[in-house]
Amino acid sequence: MFKPTILVAFFALQAFCDTNFTTINLPDEHMQYYFRNFPELAQHCSNEENCKYKNQLNSSKCWGYEFDCKWEDQYSIPHCPGDHKGWVSSKFAQKSTFHTQADFGYIKQQLGEMKVLCEPLFATDSSLECSDHLRFCRGRNIMMNFSKLASREDPIRYKMDVLGEGDIGGYCELHKNVLDEQADHISPLQSWGPEVRFFSRLNQRPIREGLCDVVVEEPTFIVKIDATVNMYHHFCDFLNLYASLHLNSTHPSTFSTDVRVLVWESFTYRSAFSDTWQAFTDHPLWDLKTVAGRTVCFRNVVLPLLPRMIFGLYYNTPIIYGCEKSGLFDAFSKHILHRLQVPLHPRTAKKIVITFLSRNTKYRKILNEDELVATLENNSNYEVRRVVYDKNIPFKKQLEITRNSDVFIGIHGAGLTHLLFLPEWAVLFELYNCEDSNCYFDLARLKGVKYLTWEDDTKLERFEEGGYEGGAHAKFANYVFDKEEFLRIVEKAVQYVRNHTQFEKLVDRVLKAPSHEEF
Repeated sequence: MFKPTILVAFFALQAFCDTNFTTINLPDEHMQYYFRNFPELAQHCSNEENCKYKNQLNSSKCWGYEFDCKWEDQYSIPHCPGDHKGWVSSKFAQKSTFHTQADFGYIKQQLGEMKVLCEPLFATDSSLECSDHLRFCRGRNIMMNFSKLASREDPIRYKMDVLGEGDIGGYCELHKNVLDEQADHISPLQSWGPEVRFFSRLNQRPIREGLCDVVVEEPTFIVKIDATVNMYHHFCDFLNLYASLHLNSTHPSTFSTDVRVLVWESFTYRSAFSDTWQAFTDHPLWDLKTVAGRTVCFRNVVLPLLPRMIFGLYYNTPIIYGCEKSGLFDAFSKHILHRLQVPLHPRTAKKIVITFLSRNTKYRKILNEDELVATLENNSNYEVRRVVYDKNIPFKKQLEITRNSDVFIGIHGAGLTHLLFLPEWAVLFELYNCEDSNCYFDLARLKGVKYLTWEDDTKLERFEEGGYEGGAHAKFANYVFDKEEFLRIVEKAVQYVRNHTQFEKLVDRVLKAPSHEEF
């Protein structure tokens, strides 16, 4: 049985009486889960006259990874309307499997796997602990020697030789046999095995004995990222980083943005989605150029979950048949929207808001797009907007458009990752999946968003321009869609939205508005 360890407290302890409640900066609905895990802080809030969270105290609600969390009290219960037969022995087993695969149960599983790899004797010693296969690690007073990077000429990305023998270690009792057993997933984005396998026991306390050129006092997350140019892949990074905050939840400051982020490559970070880092850190990003040529010691360091882990979160998640709506994905969505201050607009009309995502790329263009959009605009019950999510629309504005959509339409492409930020009553209509049927269907299941796609291939035309060396793949063609079939599926989406309980509540507020408002 797993025994909780207190060897690695991620943040230096502080007096609870010094806590500024306004700096916690979580969505209000998340506060009851936060306070439940930090009762001392909850007590301080109850005694503080100006604490605005008093109604969030004394709750039994829990995220779902706490070892005393009751099933009925967790953040969300998986919704499994599909048949469990042939998959597991019972309906509860079906829900439990989904919870472990793709929800906060995954965090609980990682917590249960945590193993002490380097054990301290005193508070000033180093320490290191990791989950199985070195998928997640955290340590204190850790030394990393980046001296050899100063003379390295090749660019570093997805490399497994950044650290070598003697380049990483700490003053603690190293359980080398355990470390060697766990270093079995040696791949750039699957684990921290390529780096942690070289961990060694130092003969001196690195910080106290002055072995470091630089000592990083702030807690530091070292991240190995997937592909910054693609929203689908990059948000796998962000989702796993958010999950790692929960996995590392040992102190009230666990969600603090006063942390450092070191990107494990030498390329200067650039991405259209860079605003998302504001949800995690107040500081500029570092990369390996920042530390090259120096021995750096970290007071507190976290090696978070990675985007390409075997049976990991998001990208390689096995999802049991018949289940949907991960609380972890829902909490991530709300956390990002809250931290980036993306507004949910009040409705002044009961029209269905339809967002049509257009593409300005060579392939997967909708050749009769004007006709389809015009047909939607002819319906007075719809509010239609056509958008191109490119550099001309700041990312936060993109999120704002998405968050205030009821039906989101687009052909297969990374822009459909915006489904993560749709309201719970919304529908994603992937106009055509281009023979990649599971990608956004599974992501929609994880978020709990209704998913629809084209149903009759005889009612679309495919046009290939030629010249594509990879052959005639569906992703490298352009399309014309039957207008009547398009409208039929849109109406199917609209009916789902109208019948959703949360949308009905939204409409009720509109109907109760002053009579001079137009509907």
